[in-house]
Amino acid sequence: MRIYNHWQGLEASDRGASIAMGNFDGVHLGHQHVIDLARGRGPLGVVTFEPHPREVFAPNGEPFRLMNAEARGNRLAKLGVERLYELPFTRDLAALTPEDFAREVLAEGLGVTHVVVGTDFCFGRGRAGTAEDLARLGRTHGFEVTVADILTVEGTGISSTAIRAALTEGRPRDAAAMLGHWHRIEGEVLHGDKRGRDLGYPTANMSVSGLHLPRLGVYAVKVDVLTGPLAGSYSGAASLGVRPMFGENRPNLESFLFDFSGDLYGQHLSVAFVDYLRPELVFDGLPALIAQMDRDCARAREILGS
Repeated sequence: MRIYNHWQGLEASDRGASIAMGNFDGVHLGHQHVIDLARGRGPLGVVTFEPHPREVFAPNGEPFRLMNAEARGNRLAKLGVERLYELPFTRDLAALTPEDFAREVLAEGLGVTHVVVGTDFCFGRGRAGTAEDLARLGRTHGFEVTVADILTVEGTGISSTAIRAALTEGRPRDAAAMLGHWHRIEGEVLHGDKRGRDLGYPTANMSVSGLHLPRLGVYAVKVDVLTGPLAGSYSGAASLGVRPMFGENRPNLESFLFDFSGDLYGQHLSVAFVDYLRPELVFDGLPALIAQMDRDCARAREILGS
C-alpha cells in the first residue's frame, strides 16, 4: 500500500482511484462495507484525514481515537487498500466549501473516478456538505458516488461511538463483533522502570497517549511483534492502567508475552484485547501482587487456548 500525504501535484499514475472516504477510526465493519463498495472500479483507495478533525477543532477534548494513524494504515493494508491518501487536516482544508473540496481535492487533485461514503458523511466548511450533495457534485465534476447504508449488529448501528462504549465497559468481545477484528493498540516499545523484570514478569511498555482507553485493568491479549528479528505472534497478559501499587498516575500498556525471551525495545507491537480479566487492584505487598499475576496469566492462557 502506498501512502500519500497530499493531493496536489500527483503523478498521473497516482490518480484515478476508486476511493472510500471518511475518518475510518477503528476500521470497523461499517467502514469495511464502505471500502468493499469501492472495490473493482480501478485501484482501490481510501481518503482520510490526519489529524482527525476533532483534534483540530477541540484540541483540549478527551482522547477519543480508537487507533492511531499507524494502526489504521496497517488495518487498511490488510483489507487490500492499494492507496491511502492521508490528507493533512488543517484549518485551510476545513475552510473549503463542499463545492471547492469536490473540485479541488477530489476531481482536480486526486482525479477520483468513484467515491463511496456512508449515509451520515459530512464534508466542507461547517460540515455543510451531505452525501447527497457529494453525489450532485460528482455528476458535475465527473466522478460517480455511492452512498452506503449504516450496518447493524443485532439491531444496533455499528459506529465508533458504540465501540468506544463497549471498550469503556470492559467488553472487548462486543467491540470485536462490531469491528470485525480484535481492538488493538499499536506502537513502539518504550523503556520503562523495568520493575516487571524484577517481579519475574518482564513487560513490553507502550504509550496510550491520544487514544480512547478501554476499561483499566488486566486483559488476555494476543500480541503481534511487527518488526525486528523476533517478529511473530504471541499470547500474553497485559495491564492497562496507572500501576496504583507504585504511585503512578499516567496510564500505559504493559504486555507480558508467554513463552518469550528477548529484547523488544524500539520494536513495534500490535496488542489485541481479547478478554477482560479484572480491574486494577492495590495489594498488601509484592508477594500478593506476584501471586495475582500468576493467576492472571493462568487464566489468560486458559482463555486464549480455548
